[in-house]
Amino acid sequence: MNVICFDLEGPLSPQDNAYEVTSLIENGDVIFETLSRYDDFLALAGRENYEPGDTLALIAPFLLTHGIRESDITEVSSRARIVAGAKDLIARLKSGGWDVHIISTSYEQHARQVGAALDVDQDHISCTKLDLTGLRERLTKDDIACIQRIEEDILDIAGDDDDDETMFKRLNDFYFEELKETGFGDLFSEVRVVGGARKVEALERIAASHNISPGELVAVGDSITDFAMLGRVRDAGGVAIVFNGNEYAIPYANIALCGTDIGLVLEFAEAHARGDDAVELARALEEEYRNDPRVDCLVGADAGKISAVIDAHGRFRKLVRGEAAKLG
Repeated sequence: MNVICFDLEGPLSPQDNAYEVTSLIENGDVIFETLSRYDDFLALAGRENYEPGDTLALIAPFLLTHGIRESDITEVSSRARIVAGAKDLIARLKSGGWDVHIISTSYEQHARQVGAALDVDQDHISCTKLDLTGLRERLTKDDIACIQRIEEDILDIAGDDDDDETMFKRLNDFYFEELKETGFGDLFSEVRVVGGARKVEALERIAASHNISPGELVAVGDSITDFAMLGRVRDAGGVAIVFNGNEYAIPYANIALCGTDIGLVLEFAEAHARGDDAVELARALEEEYRNDPRVDCLVGADAGKISAVIDAHGRFRKLVRGEAAKLG
């Protein structure tokens, strides 16, 4: 059986659910965008036990203190759109015998709802578990006051010309010292986000369940949470497709596809299933598809080509994902 693994937010649905949920609280957009930059900083710095996408852990204390519940995540998710071509793509893959999986940093309340809309089996969705009710029961008044203080500091520093050095130092103190003394304990153990290396772990479990190697898979992603997964598949000789990607993901794929419709992924999947070289197909389609969609073969791409691809994907990323496009 052929196996394909999709990231959810970006390739399949344009909504950044965590951003939308955080925006339900006052100044939530500022808080989320600040923590998203901090997430990129920690991930790129290679902080031990930190993975890209752990923003979904970072925002949890603020969701709790503002009374956000699991039902709010589900309600926001109910408004999520599906990327053009995604539903038909998955239906055609499944009818062709493909085993379709979603590997997403998204909270389970969102990932499972969108997965159901796309007719992806619930046990084929790897995502982030979040128990706000259980976490809320552990917080004391002093814990809440601690979280409220960091929120005030974030907003104060953010208003001071976005001084990231000062901001990140303050956030380091909060997340790696102060918060551990609250009912949360170790936040990153309590909210284990499926991003970075954890996406690779999920992908490898899926491959092992089919007795195949990662090099026999097709993977589709778009952002910093996907670069390790894409790189793992590419380096193993598989098909790693970046769709409307950003600068973090594009260098780790071997095929770049951008546009308003994801349906063209089917051509590369079918080529792979036939035993043809999907990368060579991308090379052949480069001139045929130059606008919407646009195809680029990234094997052997120099810095100039990578830069041009990042620019092209950036335009479509903003067109398809809107405000979420600016997040890492």
